Amino acid sequence: MNKQLSTTLLPLVAAALFVAHAPAKAADGEAAVKKARCVACHAVDQKRVGPAYKDVAAKYKGDAKAPEVLFEKVRHGGSGNWGTVPMIPHPADKISDENLHAAIQWILSLH
Repeated sequence: MNKQLSTTLLPLVAAALFVAHAPAKAADGEAAVKKARCVACHAVDQKRVGPAYKDVAAKYKGDAKAPEVLFEKVRHGGSGNWGTVPMIPHPADKISDENLHAAIQWILSLH
């Protein structure tokens, strides 16, 4: 393959692979949220016991540390960011690390 073709074609192939893979990851995250029953306290676009997922995404938009911060908050619980109602810890037997990362990725994509 000539150099010009490879520099033109490679980014297009990479983008196509990303687009083909991205919906599966989003679906995985949404499925993880439902499976872990996060929807008992959260909804996509309205406050319930906890904040709406779109509000979480808006708050953390552009924050490179958001996935790590949210992972720790979900895993260990916390309070004070969204009012007085604390979020209980969600241990790995409730939602695996892999599923929690997928859920956070999905939530942050909702902005």
